Amino acid sequence: MKKKVLILVKTYPAISTKYGETVCTAGITEEGEWIRIYPIPFRKIDFNKRYSKYDWIELELTKNSKDFRPESFRPLDPNQIETVGHIDSDKDTWHERRSFVLKNVYTNMSQLIEDAKDREKCTSLAVFKPTKILDFTYEKTESFWDPKKIKALESEHSQGSLFETNDLDDITEFEVVDKVPYKFKFKFQDETGKESNLMIEDWETGMLYWNSLKKHEGDTSKACQDVQKKYFEDFAKTKDYYFILGTTLKHHYLSKNPFVIIGDFRPNPIKQPGLFGT
Repeated sequence: MKKKVLILVKTYPAISTKYGETVCTAGITEEGEWIRIYPIPFRKIDFNKRYSKYDWIELELTKNSKDFRPESFRPLDPNQIETVGHIDSDKDTWHERRSFVLKNVYTNMSQLIEDAKDREKCTSLAVFKPTKILDFTYEKTESFWDPKKIKALESEHSQGSLFETNDLDDITEFEVVDKVPYKFKFKFQDETGKESNLMIEDWETGMLYWNSLKKHEGDTSKACQDVQKKYFEDFAKTKDYYFILGTTLKHHYLSKNPFVIIGDFRPNPIKQPGLFGT
């Protein structure tokens, strides 16, 4: 089936023994329905087929038969993706973006988790508005990808099948993306006061870390502090801030809270009119 999707999420690339280096993309259809597009070998598709957040894209999709989550679809051919429009930020209000993104906003984490565990609903993508953001933390994790996955990629690489291309120069030049060696997390409360700690896996978070690391000449502490400052001091305190949450397939029915933050929505706050309408 052919679908038109407003892109809202691109996660940081991950390594899969089956799909290689992939990105999870999520967005909203013209009908207002959430959709997850996976796998996308984003850095290997034609450059002119790559898309940005708030782009409208058209592509052929099929239901992902190995993913029970109702929002999950596979692209038939990533190189056939067409960018057909873009929603600009509208400067201060983000009015048009808000009209699509904020149609259904959760404010109660327990309710969202209940909807995820309900096998009739099986909600796996949602916009969530935290009532209070308490902290943004980071912790060290593995610096390198799983060697078994890298070995599988190298095997595919040697055969050329991983890249689905006849251009041997492209195969030679492609390098697997570096793994971000830190986990970044938000600590927040919902409308009931329930506290949660969720990891953020947005592509922009990873790129902010790498750009800051370069700026600080390899000082990881300063790079992490930059990420913390941007997300906690800027986004969380100066924006009308929303999380875009998604479950992981493995933990959807098993984890107490199967959600992670896969993206965000951060328009400027809407200014309320003063006493005299100014």
